[in-house]
Amino acid sequence: MQALTLEKLRHETRFVSLVSTRDTAKRLASAAMILGICRYAGMVQVVLVMAALILLFEVFGKVIAVLMPDRDQDIGPGLMLAMWLTNIPSTITYLLPALMLATQPSVALLLGGMLWVFGVYVHISNTFVSLPFYNWSQMIPAFLSAFAMFWLASGTEFLPSTMIDWGITSVLALVYGINTVETLTRQKDTQTALDAARTEANARLRTLEHLNQHDALTGLLNRNAFDQGLELLLAKRTPTQRLAVLLMDLDGFKPINDTYSHKAGDTVLIEVGERLRIAAGDAGIVARFGGDEFAMAVSLTDIESSAQKLADHVAEVVQQPIRYGERILEVGVSIGINMTGIGDDSVGGLCTGADLAMYQAKVEMGKNWVIYDPAALPQRLSLTDRHVLLRAMATGEIRPYYQPKIDLLRGAVCGFEALARWQHPELGLRPPVAFLRQINELGLQGDFLLHMAHQILTDISALVDDGLDPGQVSINIPEVALATHSGTRDLDAILAAFPLSAGHITFEITEDVFIARSGEMIKNSIKHFRQAGVRISLDDFGTGFASFQHLRQLEFDELKIDTSFVQGLGVDPAAEVLVGGFLTIASGLGVQVIAEGVETPEQLYRLRQLGGKFAQGYLFGRAMPLDEARVLLFAEQTRVYPVAASGEVPR
Repeated sequence: MQALTLEKLRHETRFVSLVSTRDTAKRLASAAMILGICRYAGMVQVVLVMAALILLFEVFGKVIAVLMPDRDQDIGPGLMLAMWLTNIPSTITYLLPALMLATQPSVALLLGGMLWVFGVYVHISNTFVSLPFYNWSQMIPAFLSAFAMFWLASGTEFLPSTMIDWGITSVLALVYGINTVETLTRQKDTQTALDAARTEANARLRTLEHLNQHDALTGLLNRNAFDQGLELLLAKRTPTQRLAVLLMDLDGFKPINDTYSHKAGDTVLIEVGERLRIAAGDAGIVARFGGDEFAMAVSLTDIESSAQKLADHVAEVVQQPIRYGERILEVGVSIGINMTGIGDDSVGGLCTGADLAMYQAKVEMGKNWVIYDPAALPQRLSLTDRHVLLRAMATGEIRPYYQPKIDLLRGAVCGFEALARWQHPELGLRPPVAFLRQINELGLQGDFLLHMAHQILTDISALVDDGLDPGQVSINIPEVALATHSGTRDLDAILAAFPLSAGHITFEITEDVFIARSGEMIKNSIKHFRQAGVRISLDDFGTGFASFQHLRQLEFDELKIDTSFVQGLGVDPAAEVLVGGFLTIASGLGVQVIAEGVETPEQLYRLRQLGGKFAQGYLFGRAMPLDEARVLLFAEQTRVYPVAASGEVPR
């Protein structure tokens, strides 16, 4: 409370300092008039003293206003006390002429003094009405001055007033009336302005409340408002009702958003939102959680089939074509359903279960919806899982393994791809599929990338120190690391820490960077790293949404043909046509091509016939720890890698 009072005093003091510089001319003109009347009454010496005091206090007020700190700085107690001590004596000084006139034997001059006091009342109340401390600290001496006038007048023997006295009083009455009318007008204008400001503020408040509760694009509820609405639905449901929560994620939205523009994506989101609003009806609520994720909560009868029918209906309406200009756009939807009575009936429990079910619906191809089953679906990862993964990285349990890349013309190792492995103390060696999803779900992508990059560069340094040439070692780089300034800075810092090893690094990126929302930023990052001497490899080419046109938009050094195409060599004629086309395109672009997933001599033979020069796969070796990679490189110094010119691998 004390701090609040002090803050209010600071505010009032700052306001008073502004007032003291605003009405100076008007106050001095009024003071000159009343002092002139006192001079007329014969109080020459008193007039000079009062004039000097008025001027002195006005100067003090100006000085304090100049010394007042900026708005972002606090006003010290000394300055507040100085302002208060200046205003109180100043008010008393302005009231003294009225007291002096009360001692004159003229009723007209006594009335003039009273009019002066009332004028001071009006000035104080109009100026300091919103400043309680200063208002009352000045009104109190003003009230006392009125009583003092009555007391002085009671001891004065009045004589008939002259016409001049009454003329002076009439002038004072006129001035008082003009000032009063002006004050009332100001107060009316102020009240009108306050009413208008209050109306505007209320309208803005309603707008802000709406924005705080709704998604700006679709007008649906946002996540916080959905949680509140779901809480209300839970409280209102009857014993015969079950509440169904549906979480929905649009399938195929990203290609639309990035291929046809964000405006096209917005059109889809708005239309889907409206369809969901209609599907939910008055008894349900619909929200957009962000991106292309929506939520719905509806009260249903106590049968599971109602939720299934609702999900089928939602999937049907969402997947109906959407017109955008002359184009017809279509999206799919993955729906996770959770219902009260299955598990945790809290807001968080219902949403978490629906989220797990939605993820399962995305995994199960051809299925639009999945109902949450606690026994069948995996549980959310916890902080303990996060701690275990971080500890595994810190202790080196998660480390890089190295799969060799082969130069088919020389039959020699030309580099490696670094792949993560987890040497679990209890479960043994675990492949990436066993833990990468957890790393992504727990938001540890950045920590994982920096850990792997640091370990890989450390290993390369060790190999170079042993006099070995590891060639180009590939590191898989996620989109987010290239799409943010912080990710780029972190990679720069690691490369700078290993200047002799950085030249052996190749960043592998997937072709989806072409259609990423931050595509321009990613292209700039790639250009930056290439200028720093890092090679760029385009991984899993042919499996994403990129087109051949996109190849002209990105600077890269290497193209990796995905395993799915290589496995068809010697079996599927279409695969050979595609692989041959990839090799031709890459040759025209002047980039190196590596075929991934070579597992059989037949695949190697067909690849060489098509003109393939580099390959990688189990035929040449699986991912191996650093020590085995070191032995392999030592062997390279004394013998050629055993790949025959015919393409057959000697036993």
